Amino acid sequence: MTPSILLGKSVLPNSKTPDVCLQGKFGNRHGMIAGATGTGKTVSLMVMAEGFSRLGVPVFLADVKGDLAGLSQPAVVGDKLKARLDKLGLNAFTPAANPVVFWDIYGKLGHAVRATVSEMGPTLFARLLELNDVQSGVLDVVFKAADDHGWLLLDLKDLRALLNFAAEKNNAKELSARYGLISPTSIAAIQRALLQLENAGGDAFFGEPALDLADFMRVGLDGRGIVNILAAEQLILKPMLYSTFLLWLLSELFEKLPEVGDLDVPKLVFFFDEAHLLFDDCPPALQKRVEQVVRLIRSKGVGVYFCSQNPDDAPDVILGQLGNRVQHALRAFTPRDQKAVNAAAQTLAPNPAVGDVTRVITQLGVGEALVSTLQDGGVPLPVERALIVPPTSRIGTITDEERNVVRSRSPVGGKYDTPVDRESAYEILTQRANDSAAAPPGATATPQAQAGSGWGQAIRDAVFGTRRRQGMIETMAKSAVRSGGSRIGSALMRGVLGSLMRK
Repeated sequence: MTPSILLGKSVLPNSKTPDVCLQGKFGNRHGMIAGATGTGKTVSLMVMAEGFSRLGVPVFLADVKGDLAGLSQPAVVGDKLKARLDKLGLNAFTPAANPVVFWDIYGKLGHAVRATVSEMGPTLFARLLELNDVQSGVLDVVFKAADDHGWLLLDLKDLRALLNFAAEKNNAKELSARYGLISPTSIAAIQRALLQLENAGGDAFFGEPALDLADFMRVGLDGRGIVNILAAEQLILKPMLYSTFLLWLLSELFEKLPEVGDLDVPKLVFFFDEAHLLFDDCPPALQKRVEQVVRLIRSKGVGVYFCSQNPDDAPDVILGQLGNRVQHALRAFTPRDQKAVNAAAQTLAPNPAVGDVTRVITQLGVGEALVSTLQDGGVPLPVERALIVPPTSRIGTITDEERNVVRSRSPVGGKYDTPVDRESAYEILTQRANDSAAAPPGATATPQAQAGSGWGQAIRDAVFGTRRRQGMIETMAKSAVRSGGSRIGSALMRGVLGSLMRK
């Protein structure tokens, strides 16, 4: 029997597919969960996440509201849930928790997630800092110089040290001659952007131990895939950091995972919540890269699912790659809303039993959705109007005590909870600067310049002078020479004129 996930029950009379399912073998064909706020997107996401987990597929998702943490706790069957189960005819419902690992960029609500500056790369880092094309080019030069010198860029202080190095006049001249012109203005702009990132708490993300993707692809002893939940309640307040982190993670998966083709179930399923943030102000080159990754990562066994209010939040090229759709209600109050409804209707496989899809989308109730998934042969299922089944886990937030219990059972806690700071660009360049400062002055330095410092140095500079300014002794000597020369010259002139006059 083909492994599948029960998403809902059809409400259409005499439906050919009363059980609306997502087949595991098409889980890597990507998908989208869309709908207005409060229509049931979170429940649909939870149902899919724990469904993949039961199939032995690891899952990654970002928890932007704190309610997805409920996947770690069994459901509580109250009156509302019992009424829903009766309506769906689910008599064998058994509450169950899912195997969950919590992650957090800031290391507070989960294990710290870190990446090195080098792993992020200049392209994504330029987007993170919101640099223009010229500044991005300078950042490319800085990264290239670090690679050529063997200077590791692990955290933000490494990058700042390298920018300070590049800003020095002699170094800037050498780097410009070798890699292309870099200007102090551009370096200063990058440094200011880096300061803003540090002030926003972004420095917590960069460093070691860096995330090992294998830890996102674990399977529990019971054969269930681990559900990795990124605490993003604070991270979502910094949209550029949130979206850049997710793009980096997707790129890392694409680059490091081997080709596997089509499997019975995916190797990993990746949920992008608030998908519009990925493409807002996205440079064309980066968007093209994202489109390429989404198109090709299927062959690596990874399924990507976007969650957003409107289906047109994703570019058309990406929408064309999404084979599994769950469309909750949309409200057509504004021209943009009407456009979104039409776009959603056009992406669903028509079904005469459903009727006018555009109209139905605006009439769906909470917990209802129009669902279209890929079936045998990769053919889209004609859209079904379905009641989404409830997850077996809790719908809602969890307490700090419950979170701590889950964290204490994590198989990776000892690996990521303690940061490591090994020798990298910052230490190397700092030592280089210290050695340069401690070295004997060059042969061109004056004895006065080699003398001590403080008030004594100031007095010696005033008396004897420096390389840039003459001292009192030199000034007096030159004045005396000029004065003596003037008197001698006057005497000679008078002697010459007297001799001529006598003649």
